[in-house]
Amino acid sequence: MQNIDKNKIKEALQNYCERYGSQNKAASSMSGVSSATVSQILNDNWELVNDKMWMNIASQIGYKNDEWVVVETRDFKMMTDLLNDSKQFHVVSAIVGDAGIGKTEAIKHFMFNNKNAIVLNCKEYWNRKLFLCELLQQLGRDSSGLNVGELMNEIIRALKTTQNPIIIMDEADKLTDQVLYFFITLYNELEDHCGIIMCATDHLEKRIRKGLRLNRKGYKEIYSRIGKKFISLRGVNTVDVQAICIANGVQDKKEIAKITNECDGDLRRVKKMIHAYKRSL
Repeated sequence: MQNIDKNKIKEALQNYCERYGSQNKAASSMSGVSSATVSQILNDNWELVNDKMWMNIASQIGYKNDEWVVVETRDFKMMTDLLNDSKQFHVVSAIVGDAGIGKTEAIKHFMFNNKNAIVLNCKEYWNRKLFLCELLQQLGRDSSGLNVGELMNEIIRALKTTQNPIIIMDEADKLTDQVLYFFITLYNELEDHCGIIMCATDHLEKRIRKGLRLNRKGYKEIYSRIGKKFISLRGVNTVDVQAICIANGVQDKKEIAKITNECDGDLRRVKKMIHAYKRSL
């Protein structure tokens, strides 16, 4: 790893620490990273920090050593506006949209540019305790030795002493019912103090609506707390794809047309096709 990369990671780490308010909280939010290591990097004492640790920190703070230019598509702008409103006015919402339209990219950008934005990248295998441990870790707090009830109490205390926090549950449709019920608890305890956003594909909407029809436990409460509404993103259009191509160095009109026609509205595919084109030059 070159020094110039380390300088960029250090800069990204400085910004990361600023979002958490302290080096200790920033370190606690990462796995396998001590506050001493964070201090060493920020103070240019790099001799004892090996390349593996640099890579570990870079991946956890979201630093990527690439030249990809993120473009504010119409859904990116819509997501950003919704997240800003939620953070400022403590709004609770559910946002749904197809895979590959840039939901996660917009969330990452928002997180990097706002303090007290807690992002949970939800996983299928999370049980109740793993979910709460991840949330508490993202708050920069230690979860060691706490049971489920103690974890939730510590989370509520931490959030109630945080200014304008927002919890963003990305890919929330992956959560089991037992974990999803925590959404109700978080809402009840933090109403008018913390914004909460559930973000997912339309599978979440279909699941909730089916649960309502079958009168499943908790589903009426969840639906009520999101305002009985799912906010749908609009998807990728031609203007979005063209803007991304141009911003990332594709000027050939035929190639732009090809990417636009063959991407199937998926920005991940757009990125792959652009990289493939640039490698072929």
